Amino acid sequence: MEVPTLADVHEARDRIAPHLRPTALYEYASLNELIGAEVFVKHENHQPVGAFKVRGGVNLVSQLSDEERERGVIAASTGNHGQSIAFAAGIFGVAATICVPENANPIKVASMRGLGAELVFHGPDFDAAREHCEELAREHGYRYVHSGNEPLLIAGVATQTLEILEEQPDTDVVIVPIGGGSGAAGACIVVQAVSPTTKVIGVQSEAAPTAYRSWKEHALVEDKMETFAEGLATRTAFELPQRILWDHLDDFVLVSDDAIRAAQATMIEATRNLVEASGAAPLAAALKLQDELKGKRVALILSGGNATREQLLDVLAR
Repeated sequence: MEVPTLADVHEARDRIAPHLRPTALYEYASLNELIGAEVFVKHENHQPVGAFKVRGGVNLVSQLSDEERERGVIAASTGNHGQSIAFAAGIFGVAATICVPENANPIKVASMRGLGAELVFHGPDFDAAREHCEELAREHGYRYVHSGNEPLLIAGVATQTLEILEEQPDTDVVIVPIGGGSGAAGACIVVQAVSPTTKVIGVQSEAAPTAYRSWKEHALVEDKMETFAEGLATRTAFELPQRILWDHLDDFVLVSDDAIRAAQATMIEATRNLVEASGAAPLAAALKLQDELKGKRVALILSGGNATREQLLDVLAR
């Protein structure tokens, strides 16, 4: 698992370009006022599957060997990684199986089915589904696509940060939600190569702090997984993203689930967009870091918008 380079990110962009357009980067006056900074939102919720991970899926599946395409791919996901692999598999004519938790987000489940993936429901959370997925991969010989330990995935999702810095080269801070860490790892790779004075800050829920603790301790650890934000919901850390974060991530903050809910409602109102919980976590972090962000140019990666009706009603009712 070699760490991707900026050249890998540029190659990924060339592969992705026929299938995915660059996403919008918008500034919102109400968020500027709220944070006391110039705040730009990177709208990965505008992707065809409603989340940033599709960039990595297209890049990886486009590079499968003929033998791997024949075997088919399998992945475990709470939804967005699975959608990305299903979407890319459809483009390139590859059979895809996605293992999801039994309580997986129904919006994401419907999307994966609609994209032609075979779904396997297993266990109460992502890691239970992942362990079952790995067993199936060994049993049937599928090409297993890990949601973090894949250089091609990281290079693909890194293109979102490349777009940010090309459009706003004077960005001071990029804030990225972290579950497995592929998005933050990709951001670190691009920032180090293109704009090393820019800071990359990760954010995770304190109700699922595995990636945060692994970063702090420079060791892969396990911890609780009790957050409602499925995009942040991991209880084991991933080696390749963590290696990159250990070397290059500038800061990592934890926020409460209540803070994420409040930020989700605020982002929906401010941007007039669908925003899922993990996509609102960067705003929750910006509010926590408000004093140090004052007067700076800040990019928040709105990683996805796949919220269910019930989730939206709950968040907005609060």
